[in-house]
Amino acid sequence: MEQKLRRDMFIGRNLRTLRENNGFSQEKLCAELQRRGCDIGRTTYAKYENGELNIAKPKAPENRVLS
Repeated sequence: MEQKLRRDMFIGRNLRTLRENNGFSQEKLCAELQRRGCDIGRTTYAKYENGELNIAKPKAPENRVLS
């Protein structure tokens, strides 16, 4: 089961501040992210900025003993 981070408007505000400080529109940022292999659309990104969509917590790799 995928764990979600709690809804936090600070994350969205930080994303917006970083994007604007670097001179990107949402559309241009998403195009650049897609060019680098991150499949995200502007609508989805906007939901992250507005706190309407939670960011999934990455799953930690399992500890394995190598022999």
